[in-house]
This record gives sequence, C-alpha cells and structure tokens, in this order.
Amino acid sequence: MEIIEQVDEWRKRYADWQREHSKVSGNGDVGDSYPFVKNKRAPFTPARRALSMLSLALISSAGVYIDGTDPFDPNAPGGDLNFREIPIEVEAADLRFVAKGYDPASVQQDLNVQVPLERLSEFEVNGIIGQLNPVFWSFSGFITDAGRLADEMLPKLIERVKRYEVQAALLIPASRLCHQSVSLAARALEQAGLPTMTLAVVKDVVESVRPPRAAFYEGELGSVAGRPSWPEHQRRILDEALRLIEPMDQPGIYQLAVGLETRVEGERGER
Repeated sequence: MEIIEQVDEWRKRYADWQREHSKVSGNGDVGDSYPFVKNKRAPFTPARRALSMLSLALISSAGVYIDGTDPFDPNAPGGDLNFREIPIEVEAADLRFVAKGYDPASVQQDLNVQVPLERLSEFEVNGIIGQLNPVFWSFSGFITDAGRLADEMLPKLIERVKRYEVQAALLIPASRLCHQSVSLAARALEQAGLPTMTLAVVKDVVESVRPPRAAFYEGELGSVAGRPSWPEHQRRILDEALRLIEPMDQPGIYQLAVGLETRVEGERGER
C-alpha cells in the first residue's frame, strides 16, 4: 500500500499550489488552498501484545532539538527533511523548538504538552506501558512537500526506529500541517509492521490522510498532549489514546471522551 495514494496526481496539485503560493508567510498556516493528501485506505498492523507489555516509542513533530546543536531550518524549500534522535533523559531546559505553524508558548511552559516524557515515564513506572524507548524522535512537521517526506525522510526514520526493536509508536503533531506529516509517518511505520497511535486535534486533516489509528479530541495546536501545567489532563488524554492500540482491529479515528469531561469541568469552574 502506498504512503500517498495516487502520488503523481498529488504532485501535480502540489506543483499548482507552489506556483500560486511560492512562499508561506510568517508562522501562519498553509491556507485553505493547500493540497492535503487524500488517501482512501490505511495500512494496519495489529498489536500482538498487551499495552502493559509493549515497548513504546515517541515521535514528535514539534521541531524539538537540543540546545547547542543545529536547529531545524524553517525556511528549507518544502520543509526540513531531517530528524533528531534525542535521549529521554534530556532536561527540558536543554531543549529548544523550531515552532513553525504553531504557537510555542505552551510547550515552552511545559514540555509535556507536545513531548510528554514525564507522563510516559509515569506510565512505565505504573505498568500502563511496558517500557518507554530510551530515545525519542523529533522532526519539524511543517513540511509542505509530502512527496519528499515520504520518499526521503520516512525510510530513514523507520530504519532508526526499527533498530531499537520498539513494539508500538505514539505520534504527536504540533501544527495543522504537522497532522499530515505525522499521519504519513504513521502510515509508513504500520506498513513496516509497527502499530501506531496518532494523537490529533485537527480532524479534517487526519480524515483526509488516514493514519491507521488516530485518537481525536477538541484540543489546541501547540498543546496536543494536554494543557500546560495540568498533569491530570495530560494523563487522561494519553491513557485513553494509548489504550486504544491493543483492541483496535481495523483502521479508524476515535473520539476521546476526555474532551467532554474537560468541558464539564470548565462549566463547573474546576481545573
């Protein structure tokens, strides 16, 4: 199964868009005319172990890199097609962000809203997941050239992920366009035999690109894994999303209950 179905037709639409929009100004969105990938089917790999026995990898598209190393290039034509492999023991204060397409205020306040290392480490200690992989992978998901992403970056990313023999991957986008980049990464990983879960807050993009598994709630770009400085909210989102990996027996997008719970708390004036 192709990562991008009818890729030649998509490349034509992308070339037309490029001619009309040679530059994406500022830190804004790509606009309504951008040709998001349209897939009809999704690859799917069943989970062969219970969540509590799985070695889990984290993949973030928030443009995270270690201070003192080369940052991602926000002006690279079509997007920066590099990724970073970062130890999970890294201190939050040592991380920086190339935040194209999203407001970095929340993740600068609390790393866990986009890179939930503390929450996932808690899940490991509490036996919710079997093990958190010792490194996570980061890239800048503001990549307009989805064709090059699929052809050039994703095979290299899959090779690195498979070397660690992880058994499932959680993918977290940051911007609207990141939802496409992350969904394509999830498709490539599942095609390579690795179950995934994509956390999403932009439903129309994931419905169009069709990652194998997606957990959707009405959250905010830039804090997709929960609200800053609210660990319980983050735990709810991640716990509910991850627990969908094992029982799912076919591709799908699931609405998380945490959104409704949060609205009820808001109406009550609770935090």
